[in-house]
Amino acid sequence: MHPQVRLPEPGKCPICFMALIPVYGGGDEDLGPRTLEMSEGAMALAEIETAPVERRSVAHEITMVGKVAFDETRLAYITAWVSGRLDRVFVDYTGVTVRPDDHLVEIYSPKLYAAQQELLTAIVSAERLEESPLELLRTSTNRTVVSAREKLRLYGLSEDQIQEVVERGTPDEHVTIFAPTGGIVVHKNALKGMYVEEGTKIYTIADLSKVWVLLDAYESDLAWLRYGQDVEFGVEAYPGETFHGRIAFIDPVLDDRTRTVKVRLNVENPDLRLKPAMFVSATAQAVLTPHGQVVDEDLAGKWMCPMHPEILSDGPESCPECGMDLVPTGELGFVVQADEGPSLVIPDTAPLVTGRRAVVYVRLPDRAKPTFEGREIALGPRAGGWYVVHGGLREGEQVVVNGNFKIDSELQIRAKPSMMSPEGGAHPPGHQHGAAPGGDEEPRTEEDAAQEPATLEAPPAFREQLGELAGAYLRLQEALAADEEGRAMASAIVEALDSIDMGLLDGAAHTAWMDIHADLSPAAKEVADSPDIESRRVGLEPLTRDLMRAMRTFGYDRAGEDLGVFHCPMALDGKGADWIQAGAKTSNPYFGSAMLRCGSRTSVLKREL
Repeated sequence: MHPQVRLPEPGKCPICFMALIPVYGGGDEDLGPRTLEMSEGAMALAEIETAPVERRSVAHEITMVGKVAFDETRLAYITAWVSGRLDRVFVDYTGVTVRPDDHLVEIYSPKLYAAQQELLTAIVSAERLEESPLELLRTSTNRTVVSAREKLRLYGLSEDQIQEVVERGTPDEHVTIFAPTGGIVVHKNALKGMYVEEGTKIYTIADLSKVWVLLDAYESDLAWLRYGQDVEFGVEAYPGETFHGRIAFIDPVLDDRTRTVKVRLNVENPDLRLKPAMFVSATAQAVLTPHGQVVDEDLAGKWMCPMHPEILSDGPESCPECGMDLVPTGELGFVVQADEGPSLVIPDTAPLVTGRRAVVYVRLPDRAKPTFEGREIALGPRAGGWYVVHGGLREGEQVVVNGNFKIDSELQIRAKPSMMSPEGGAHPPGHQHGAAPGGDEEPRTEEDAAQEPATLEAPPAFREQLGELAGAYLRLQEALAADEEGRAMASAIVEALDSIDMGLLDGAAHTAWMDIHADLSPAAKEVADSPDIESRRVGLEPLTRDLMRAMRTFGYDRAGEDLGVFHCPMALDGKGADWIQAGAKTSNPYFGSAMLRCGSRTSVLKREL
């Protein structure tokens, strides 16, 4: 773990307290720059294990949460087609189930009354002129009758209602509005005695025989999701019961606040047990081919609607929902079995991942002694306990799955290229205990490196708020050191920063804070918006730098001991990085449990002015 520590006899590392291992001084000068030869005893002592690179179908389970929602294509408004007064309301509360042609309200409308009278007058005129020798006059009168009937139809009267007016011979003062579709009344605007204008919404009706389920998927899961893919989910109302739906829509735009994408399922709901706003926990099982197609044996030879994925058929036909032609599922990205075979995979403990680089150590065959070669590989998505490999390895090769860090450390000792030192040839990375990263200064003690007092005076209230910001930062640092995502802690930093009252400062102090805030605010938001723990660790370095600048400028008020500045030269691909931490025992947020004690305190941030 700390290759710079060398002792003449067995013992424990004074930094991380791991047992020291013998340094093998074998003659591997003739090997490649990334190659290491070990003895059998050293390999056993280092507990190095290998596993083959293999081709296999690996499944990944994507978990998502969301809510049940109305199917927007099955919502209907009942509106007034003509102005008037609602004198009777038959459906007088929400939640009522209505069927097509059920009566909803009775409306009194002067326009409707006049239009009915106009039709009756036109009919009487037409009857009187039936025996007229003037054909033009008869034709004109008949057209007036047709026009009057059409006007009533456009005002919302059905043919039966119009015919009833004609047979009765008198206009009806009140006209009933019927439901054009069936469903549940989910919103009611109608009140008895209410006046409405043309287009006023009276009811909203939803057909809940089909519903949508809206899920949130992280961007790292998008590679495993496809249109038409089956997703199973459950709701709290029916524990132990599983529902199914197919992905009908994947939002093309990412929500930059939550770093998620909306995924919509179309779900059959014939018994109306799924109710809008219910919380949903969903899982999708996916097996991908090397070219990103989803393997689904259940869709073999099927045809699917491009608009309604729940519509499946054994052959080409039209969708009963939208009328579109069904297409083979293969055109939508589904295959029964990959033509090129399963994906090339390695165990997830094999690669050493740092930033964008991934390094594995491969045991070379046909060597008298165990020999390992480091390679940079191209990794695909992670699926359970496996990584998909896109390049750099061949099937059957043996990769190190346990002890790879020890091999990497030995390469660093020999100044060879490694994960932490890609170029090689440099001094072994480690903690120089006070030396400036990359510099030639003499080592400093903590007393020498103790931070000078704050350079600008700030009121106690401002220093207390800065202490609260430091406390939010420490919670994030502790979460990252514990290999936790830290999403909520990162958001708390932004909130703590926004709550700082810059009005407490004036003069030079106000100007200095505005300059620091211009850098600190985007750094905090970048960490809060990071999609995963690795990118959040990368963003921790500029956040630390800007927060240290603020604390050194103004001081801070916080209960407990002064905070320390720790440094790890191995962080961020060997560039080195600082972090702020309480206590003297190193807790590295850049590596977490992989190298928790990697680092040392280089200075102290004094609270006092």
